[in-house]
Amino acid sequence: MLLTLDNRIFGLDPQLLFTLVFQGIAIFILFMAASYLLLDPVRKILNDRKERVMKDQRDAARNKEEAVRMKDEYDGKLKDIDKVAEQILSDSRKKALQRENQIIADAKNEASRIIESARQEAELEKKRVKDEVKQEMISVASLMSEKIVAASMDEAKQNALIEQTLEEMGDDTWLN
Repeated sequence: MLLTLDNRIFGLDPQLLFTLVFQGIAIFILFMAASYLLLDPVRKILNDRKERVMKDQRDAARNKEEAVRMKDEYDGKLKDIDKVAEQILSDSRKKALQRENQIIADAKNEASRIIESARQEAELEKKRVKDEVKQEMISVASLMSEKIVAASMDEAKQNALIEQTLEEMGDDTWLN
């Protein structure tokens, strides 16, 4: 059996070709309109997102570089801190040693001053005792002279007796 034109499954006639071409043009126009109306805004959104992601990546890379730089800087500072701390401790030790020497020197000066003061006090006490001994000798001599006067001695005898007493006592008695 032969299929006739009326019973055909697929026939290429001019009407079918025109319909296919017309539908193709319509689809193309719809595609262009959809592209203009829908795809351009979507592309713009995607491009904006792409640019934002790239900017974020650049910022992240820059931040990472800055963080590495700061880390290196802080590591250097930490090393310097050890040196500075050692220097501060060294300076503190030197100052403490100087202060210790100053305190010792001040203490020696104070001790010398106290010793000198004690020596002067001893000298003053020695002079005071000498004066007291002289006063005592004078009072003893006065008492002797009173007794001599009472015995009616003349003045020449009295002076001779005082001179004799003083010579017997000697200079050592006056100096002690």
